[in-house]
Amino acid sequence: MTEKEYEDIPGTFVFDADRSRQGYWLNQFCISLRTEENRQAMRDDPEEYMARFAMTEEQAQAVRERAWNRLLELGGNIYYTSKLAAFDGINFQGLAAIMTGMTREGYRDMMLHGGRPIDGNRYKSEWEDR
Repeated sequence: MTEKEYEDIPGTFVFDADRSRQGYWLNQFCISLRTEENRQAMRDDPEEYMARFAMTEEQAQAVRERAWNRLLELGGNIYYTSKLAAFDGINFQGLAAIMTGMTREGYRDMMLHGGRPIDGNRYKSEWEDR
């Protein structure tokens, strides 16, 4: 993927057309977990089940490791990857907390109080320690 102006936004991976194409099979895998039959197949033999989808080895490894932010970087759509989190018993708020390095309660409290401060969070290029 080519560098885009919005890649300078810290803490996120913009899900654009390029990332959508990159993550097509990863997202197909994740959304497939919405049915019990597929969840059972994943529980029975994760490697065999993942092999049904033409994910890259990097994507498959991120699934194995439950590397949530890496999944987004590799083209995962947050709403699809949340199906994998749900498979593991993690709700969306819990997933967001994990992805931000916070406890669920800490994340909830932060969001109830307006989220993260904007200062220092607009552009990576503004960070002094880069």
